[in-house]
Amino acid sequence: FFNHTGTTEIYTISIHDSLQISVLKKMEAAYNEVKDYQTEVEVKIYKKDGSFKTEKSLYTFKKPKWIRFDFVSPRPGIILVYPDRNGKVLMRLPGLLPVFTFHLMLDDPLLETPSGQRIDQTDLGLLIKNIRHSLTDQRRGPVSISEDKDTIQIQVLANDHFREGVETTYQSLISKELWLPVEVGKSTPIGVQEGRIIFRNLRININVPDSLFQ
Repeated sequence: FFNHTGTTEIYTISIHDSLQISVLKKMEAAYNEVKDYQTEVEVKIYKKDGSFKTEKSLYTFKKPKWIRFDFVSPRPGIILVYPDRNGKVLMRLPGLLPVFTFHLMLDDPLLETPSGQRIDQTDLGLLIKNIRHSLTDQRRGPVSISEDKDTIQIQVLANDHFREGVETTYQSLISKELWLPVEVGKSTPIGVQEGRIIFRNLRININVPDSLFQ
């Protein structure tokens, strides 16, 4: 169906149409031009009773795959860098002494997240690939797209990106200015909210120095 109200357009599309969505192509083309980026990340993790906790960090990425988290809350001062010289995760705690530095495996329990997502699975490039999978080979329900002046929102039931055997409803918000994802929400198939990630003040190609990841 097609419904138009004000400046918002809503579409429901078939799986065959979803393979050719221009949004996917524009996102992939936009990301191909990205050399590095930095964004303020806000993660909301919901409990079954509807309450949630919020985590905030400054996230920096440089191709091919250098990642840095500077945590703001609730663990201010903690820094994660991936990869270190041995392909591990460098964790630096607040303080100047080397004793406050650790080198962890990607699957170390200290790095576990409720979503099952590892630090090497946090970049926008992988997110865009996962959105494509959700709309194509891993899709498990109808796709809807809503559009306004600044953003496009895609909602779809699909295989969970990081938990095997789980189906998740994803809501992806795409910036029309950058043609990159700026927000991703996830909920159960019956609509119970599980989490939301917001990328605020996304800045691309800012010439991030290699030294930031050392």
